[in-house]
Formats: sequence, C-alpha cells, structure tokens
Amino acid sequence: MLSRTADHLFWMSRYTERAENTARMLDVNYQTSMLPQSAEVAQVGWEGLLTISELLPTYSAKYGQAVTPRGVLDFMVRDEGNPSSIVSCLRAARENARAVRGALTTEFWETQNQTWLELTRMLKGKDFERDPSQFFEWVKFRSHLSRGVAIGTMLQDEAFHFYRMGTFLERADNTARLLDVKFHAVQSDFFGAASKLDQEYDFYHWSAILRSVSGFEVYRKVYRDVITPERVAELLILRADMPRSLAASLNEVVSNLSVVANDHSGETLRRAGKLKADLQYARIDEILSTGLHAFLTQFLDRVNELGGRISQDFLVPTVH
Repeated sequence: MLSRTADHLFWMSRYTERAENTARMLDVNYQTSMLPQSAEVAQVGWEGLLTISELLPTYSAKYGQAVTPRGVLDFMVRDEGNPSSIVSCLRAARENARAVRGALTTEFWETQNQTWLELTRMLKGKDFERDPSQFFEWVKFRSHLSRGVAIGTMLQDEAFHFYRMGTFLERADNTARLLDVKFHAVQSDFFGAASKLDQEYDFYHWSAILRSVSGFEVYRKVYRDVITPERVAELLILRADMPRSLAASLNEVVSNLSVVANDHSGETLRRAGKLKADLQYARIDEILSTGLHAFLTQFLDRVNELGGRISQDFLVPTVH
C-alpha cells in the first residue's frame, strides 16, 4: 500500500472524529449554559472548551479577550481560519477522501462527499443559528454514518486499518483533554463549596461530561449509584468496555497497528503496547493519588509521540 494513501486515510478519519468530538463538547456546553448558574461559572465552561483544543490564544487574538458563547460557537463551528472548527475538519476529511477516491468504496466516498455538501447548505441556510443542538446531532450522526459505512463496505486491508488507527488516536487524545480540563474546572473556587446548590451543580456538571462521550447510561449501568468524580475518571480512563475510554481507544490502536506492522515499526508497536498495558493494569486510586493532571498530561505526550512515530514509520506527510 502506498504510504501517501495511508496518510490520507489516517487523517481523513482523524478529522471526521475531531469534528464529532467538537460537536459533542459544544452541544453539552450549550445545554449546560442554560442551567441556573453564575456568570463566572458559565465563563469557565466556555473558556474550558477553548482550552481543551488549545485554541484560547487564537480565539483571543481574533475575537478579543472577552470569551462569549456566540463568539465561541462561531469560532468552533464555522470559522474557516480555525483548523479545528467543524467546517474546517469536515472540509479536510472530504479533501483527504477525494485524494484517495480509488481506495474507498462508492458508498464511503458518497457519504463523505454528501456530508460536506449538506454542511455547506446548512450553514448558508442558517440551520445552525436556528437550532444549534439539532445541528450538533447532525454532525455526530454523519460521523457515526461514516464509520458504519466504512466497517460495512470496506475490505479490511491495510487501508481499513490505517483509517481505524486515525479514529482511535484522535478519540484517545480528545477524551484525555476533556477529562483534564473538566476536572481542573471542578477543582476551581467556583465548584469547591459544599452548599446544596453546588452539589446540584456538580451532578449536572458530571452528567454533562458523561453525556459528551455518550457515557451517562453506561455509567448508570456499570455503577448503579450517584455520579462521583472518581468513578467518572475510572470509566473514561480504565474501562476497556467503554467505547470512548482511553483504554478502549488504545486497545484499538494497538490491534490495528499490529496488523500493519513492518520491519521499521517494532519500537512504535512496543511503545503503543506499553501504553496499553499501563492502562490495563492501572488503578484509579493510584492515578488520583499521584495527580490526575500529571497522568493525563503524560498520556497526551505519549499519544502525540505515538502519532508522530506512526507517521514516521508508515506515512508520507501530505497537505491536510
């Protein structure tokens, strides 16, 4: 398989997954912003969303220091100058798909292409402004459809495995960022008091985090108890049966990487396997006692390094 083709497939899946993750976070933040809360708490939520994507400086340079809901939504949805906006991600996914049209099934290509065409129509027709939540649901649905069509129609050869690797590397990165920023916000002065109102807000806050990764019903099924930060962290870090957890994502990365391994990728596979094993045998009390932020920061560094090594071993970088 041509490494340039592998590169396009890898990044096509990453951009599609990134668009879905952005839609998930925006939708939950938009819904949460409607709850009774102080202006300071609302501000923390919108700033945190930009921090997750490391876009706060870029936003401030373009929109000024004031972080407003309308500004964040515009920046993260339709701003073509923001490479992580939904419109930028779905355009990049479509362009990468077009570059390897011959490696895709007709159904897969038509799904990617139709997503882009429909997105441009919706943005021009002001669908997003009329109902942001419905728009975000549409983005998530198109991402789910893309993955389903890929699994249901593609030959499970190297092309398929590079596509899957990109999806789960991006998912692991996003879940770790979400956890890091949201746990930091809860530890701030705005969330530390023990009043009944704060306790109620904590419930909605943790519920929102779980809903952003489609984990609310999963949490109830697994723990059958009140929502606590420790169990939220355990579910999204260590539970391999939770589809968007770090453990589940790394399991998929290692599985697909093992299939496409070559003579140059032994060290990359070893590092991926070690990261998978660290998650497999870790305990949440040990992670929390040594510091969740330190753990997640190190995890993100290792995931980014892994992505770089995969590019070095297999891919010819192209313009994305």
